[in-house]
Amino acid sequence: MESRMNEIKEDMIKTLKEIAYPLVAILISFIAGGILVYSFGKDPVVAYTALIKGSLGDWNKLGETLVTVTPLILTGLSIAFAFRCGLFNIGAEGQFIIGSIAAVWAGWAFAGLPAVLHITLTLLIGALAGGLWASVIGWLKAKVGSHEVINGIMMNYIAMYLSNYITMTLLNVPEKAYSVEIADTAKLWRFSQAFEQLKYSRLHIGIFFSLIVAVVAYYILNKTVRGYEIRAVGFNPHAAEYGGISVKKNIVLAMVISGLFAGFAGAIMATGVQYRVNNLFGFTGYGLDGIAVALVGNNHPIGVILSAFLFGMLQKGGPLMQIQGIPKEVVGIIQGIIILFVAANFVKVITEQIKQNKELKRSAGKGEVE
Repeated sequence: MESRMNEIKEDMIKTLKEIAYPLVAILISFIAGGILVYSFGKDPVVAYTALIKGSLGDWNKLGETLVTVTPLILTGLSIAFAFRCGLFNIGAEGQFIIGSIAAVWAGWAFAGLPAVLHITLTLLIGALAGGLWASVIGWLKAKVGSHEVINGIMMNYIAMYLSNYITMTLLNVPEKAYSVEIADTAKLWRFSQAFEQLKYSRLHIGIFFSLIVAVVAYYILNKTVRGYEIRAVGFNPHAAEYGGISVKKNIVLAMVISGLFAGFAGAIMATGVQYRVNNLFGFTGYGLDGIAVALVGNNHPIGVILSAFLFGMLQKGGPLMQIQGIPKEVVGIIQGIIILFVAANFVKVITEQIKQNKELKRSAGKGEVE
């Protein structure tokens, strides 16, 4: 029992260390944002009060903020999980889109099933569609060596136009630029159905699903052999290969799991908020915002949750700041400063890893000569 408590304590200390720098960066960024607001002749206290009221001012505002936070947690986890394997899954946007369209199809095609079975099947199909879409990127990286960023960007555009095609043909409502609506049995339960305080909010049970997925991601990465192998490949693929770990296998697996998270985010948006998909004239933004969420969260599942909540607050509180006379660009500037500070730490970490790899290679070369 005592050893278990010590293990939990060590995990907590390690987690705090990993998210400490992003938290400091966020604090500095808000201070810098306050100085910027003051330079515009506005009161920083008024600006940040409006930010908090606009996002957390009452139960309905909190609910709407959490609606935004839910997919950001999942897309942030998607980026973070891949990054732990040394991969940059910029294709999370396409996986999100594919997960959405697949979930809408399942929610429409399997109408008549019992609610529990139907919604489970719908979410599962959406997640699997995202994982399958990401597997193409992982396979190309592992087998051909083509860069996942280039492939991910191209797959994003393919996903967007494929989604538009399906929306305007197979799932189209005649003479409309959107798809059919999913059946009621495929819709996620909303809190407004039971709580009067949230009657104007779209908050749904998906927020709990996203938190559960974050815990699962943490467990996989830190408590399983497969997670150790994925992290080993991300830290040093050459050393991992030398130690008997299949780099190619873990690259594909990491991308598939990453795609599952992004596809699940799309499925949750389709079943919990939109109930259909629209003809897209651009990207949804959730997959791309997930990059910033993962970066600020230091690619740690717990950090991603906190980071997603921060970005959700900034998105929902920004309009009230604007009403108070604060330029809406200030929110974007604060986000940019946060990312800049965190990115600076990443550059430092990566530089140190490169130096360590060079020293390991030099030491290995000397050993061979001797």
